[in-house]
Amino acid sequence: MDSATDASLNLLLRGGSMALCLLLAATLWRDHRRRLAGRLGAWFAIGVAASTWTSMPGYAPSAQLGHAIAAGLAAGSMCSFWLFTRALFDDAFRLRGWHIGLWLAMAAIGIVDCALLVPRHSPLAEPAGLWLGAAPVAWAALAVAQSIASWREDLVEGRRHLRTAIVAATGAYTFAQLVAALAYGLSLRAVSDSTWAAAGTALLALFVAWELLRAGGASLFGDSTILPAATVPASDEPILEVPAASIAGGPPDPAQVAALEALMTVDHIHREPRLTIAALADRMALPEHKLRRLINQGLGHRNFSAFLNGYRLADAKRWLADPAQSDTPIVTIAMDAGFQSLGPFNRAFKADTGVTPTEYRRARSGAANPSPAAETLAESGIG
Repeated sequence: MDSATDASLNLLLRGGSMALCLLLAATLWRDHRRRLAGRLGAWFAIGVAASTWTSMPGYAPSAQLGHAIAAGLAAGSMCSFWLFTRALFDDAFRLRGWHIGLWLAMAAIGIVDCALLVPRHSPLAEPAGLWLGAAPVAWAALAVAQSIASWREDLVEGRRHLRTAIVAATGAYTFAQLVAALAYGLSLRAVSDSTWAAAGTALLALFVAWELLRAGGASLFGDSTILPAATVPASDEPILEVPAASIAGGPPDPAQVAALEALMTVDHIHREPRLTIAALADRMALPEHKLRRLINQGLGHRNFSAFLNGYRLADAKRWLADPAQSDTPIVTIAMDAGFQSLGPFNRAFKADTGVTPTEYRRARSGAANPSPAAETLAESGIG
């Protein structure tokens, strides 16, 4: 293939990739902008489009506003990918200020490199370029590791498949660029600018778009039909959310639901601190995938730990409100409820109620206010 044909093919592939990424961003924003994962997914797609543009043949970094903005978006694109996978695969994920700070730091390095370092042939341009080339590998590795770590807890079958497909494909593509650079003695910039990289970007963009559209938004982004609050009794028992998919597909098997509820409310199996979905499936004599579907589509839970913690927190709130247990240490209540340590219990309790266990006990049981030292001890996980 001559150089002119190669350049034309490179431009064609990158142009198609950019158009597909922008279409994907617009679709996610239109359909799922109320969900954090939808907004972050759109932002990631825009970042990939910018990264594709800045690696086109003939592109020259400069201080032009458009070039600087594109460089910033491209530099932060894999950080956006990490945040997108966190929000998509972890329903409890919340965007914090330090997350935004990380993205801004990556974007700032990209802007400075494009607008100042490269045009002025600064000696800092080379280390900045190495950092911008290596950082995506680190973000991809982090996203893959965190996604694998929480894979077994995920109860949404479509999301489990998407987790494996997209994270594996994106991670493999990123690592392949690193391996190619090391094998052929090229810079990461040279690898990312090649026609083969352009073809890989186009295929990856097409694959991600296909997987997102094929999986559907209701299960991926947490769109569900929740029972009206008036129909839910006022108690500390876990509230069950019924997804629209489950209503449309008919109710779950009543015998299986009854057996599961008996294990949780009569046998209190949730109090076993190391209970896994495999162990619960064995107790119910069901394959794991059928138990996941039962908990997800029948009871509306999207994460196994959150399902268990609903019952554990209900126990803890009941015991904390019981005047007869006012002298029971909080750590004992946490352990009896099924938590393995006090730290996760305190975090889950405050996320659920908005207050600490000590504050909850004081408000519900009317117990005497503990000393500041005693409260600090209780919440620290020592007492």
